[in-house]
Amino acid sequence: MSTRGPLGAEPSRRTRDGRGRRLLGVAGRYATLIGVLVVMLGPIVWQFLTSIRGRTENVYDGVLPAQPTLDNYLRVAESFPLLQYVGNTLVVAVLAVTSNTVFAAMGGYALSRAGWKGRKTVFTVLVATLMFPFESVMISMFLTVRDMGLVDTLIGVWLPGAVSVLNIMVMRAAFLAVPREVEEAAVLDGADEWARFTRVFLPTAKGALAVVCITSFMGAWDDFLWPLLVLTDSDHYTLQLGLKTLAGATTVNDQRLIAAGAMAALLPMLLLFLALQRFFFKGVGDGALKA
Repeated sequence: MSTRGPLGAEPSRRTRDGRGRRLLGVAGRYATLIGVLVVMLGPIVWQFLTSIRGRTENVYDGVLPAQPTLDNYLRVAESFPLLQYVGNTLVVAVLAVTSNTVFAAMGGYALSRAGWKGRKTVFTVLVATLMFPFESVMISMFLTVRDMGLVDTLIGVWLPGAVSVLNIMVMRAAFLAVPREVEEAAVLDGADEWARFTRVFLPTAKGALAVVCITSFMGAWDDFLWPLLVLTDSDHYTLQLGLKTLAGATTVNDQRLIAAGAMAALLPMLLLFLALQRFFFKGVGDGALKA
């Protein structure tokens, strides 16, 4: 005869119920992540599938192309000077990455070091500038660039984005995370200010530098409004302005070509992110821990 009574079955029932709730919670989290992934990657996948559709296919006829081809990418290069626009955009993007990396690192280091008057005031003023949208200062920037004689030049496109306040804040947070004992040890070893900056602080902020590089490149590569305001000669157009002419030309107003051009514009950013993703996520994680 079994001695197990109703009370003996109760713990196993509770265990099963708790395990079921945990499995339900895990399934809900994975379902949420999958939904977010679909929302984020869905438009990109749709653009790619549109870019490889044949000329005779209806763009909205099904999801997968019936006659996949890469001919649309060749047609994009023939429709407008793609390589020239890519080259112009690369010039602006490389300048933006270089200047933001150098100036943001220097500015962040200065704001993270105590011992000089006005540091808090400068920090407050820089943070306050983040409240003003670009459109509110766009006209004054244009007048400044015009007075400098840089209208319709790639330098004029780059100059307003030479350094971002947000990037300075990122580098400041990274430098504040360096233990003070490390800096004191460098001082005891006879390292001057520049040596501490280049040999102690910068090597520990590789993740933050990767964040600055990626965000600066993306900002310069995707910028449309400022180049539209500054550039007038089509020979100086950046890629985003070139894609606008591709989309607005009545003779080539083809959704397949527009999608192919958009995918071509996305590729450099994707390659840069894949190359720096390890440092990027490390920098984001360090900033989250610091916060």
